[in-house]
Amino acid sequence: MSSVNKRWPALAVAVLAFAVAAPARSDDQVLLPDLRQAPVGCPGGYGGDPAKCTDWDVCAVHDADAPNGRCVTAGSMKAVRLRFTSSEDNIGDGPLLLYGSRDNTKQKTMSVRQAFQTREGGPIPTSFQAAQHPTATSTYYEPAKMHEHWHLMGFEHFELRAPDGGTLVTDRKNGFCLGDRYPTPDAKQLAHTVPNDESPQGQLGRFLAKNMCGMRNPDALTVIEGISVGRGDDYKYDVDFQWLDITTLPSGTYDVVNTVNSDRTLVESNYENNSSSIAISVQWPSGARVAPSLITSPPTVKLLRSCPGSAKCATPAKN
Repeated sequence: MSSVNKRWPALAVAVLAFAVAAPARSDDQVLLPDLRQAPVGCPGGYGGDPAKCTDWDVCAVHDADAPNGRCVTAGSMKAVRLRFTSSEDNIGDGPLLLYGSRDNTKQKTMSVRQAFQTREGGPIPTSFQAAQHPTATSTYYEPAKMHEHWHLMGFEHFELRAPDGGTLVTDRKNGFCLGDRYPTPDAKQLAHTVPNDESPQGQLGRFLAKNMCGMRNPDALTVIEGISVGRGDDYKYDVDFQWLDITTLPSGTYDVVNTVNSDRTLVESNYENNSSSIAISVQWPSGARVAPSLITSPPTVKLLRSCPGSAKCATPAKN
């Protein structure tokens, strides 16, 4: 374990010598993150044509209650899911840094505060107590075998919408473990991309590159989550609940919309890029309008277009 990995977990429970008392937050005095929802169905850090991304599929399962399940191609299909990779980039001036804390293990969730760097090259708050901004979110420990770590609640949401904007299907995913998983495609062009040095940003970045959010530690009293500038966090399409259920969806054209920080409980410099979407066509076999009572073949789903930075992609049908 590197010295930085020994150091940063300790920062969740104690303020180091360089830390200062948390000032009242003023957006013109701190370096804010800017969370950008990356193109839906693309791998994290992808910088090419989003219409060519293939990190999505249609997965039929025998067990409708399975959080993911083995995709099947024959037999009675109890559920059909549209799976897709989702990613969020931080392209702002400061790191997204979140501290979770609880008083004792009887509390099932941790409260979360957001911390801000006060100036370029300046100190970064190093504990929950020093973080400047209380949030409306929380963390909880997810014991499922694929996870076994602390999840930040409500960080991102998925929806399937009709062309008129009406919501038809919502996600069942509820938590995320945030860290520096990949460089953004424009990392080299960003003014405050995390450096590989001994600055506060550099030390935090090296910790977040290996951050596993209290892996296998359900008794933790503190946890750190975050994304450095010029880095992103992704969830691949084969992860639990990384899907929308389309079992009862009629044939037609729809938007799949991914939105980060939808309730704006996390402070950013820009909220205009928090959604991205794709337009898809869904067609059940034999030209059927709806799914048969016994599904033995999934619908054909085609990617029509990708609309990064927009919550709307499909064109309403003409009367």
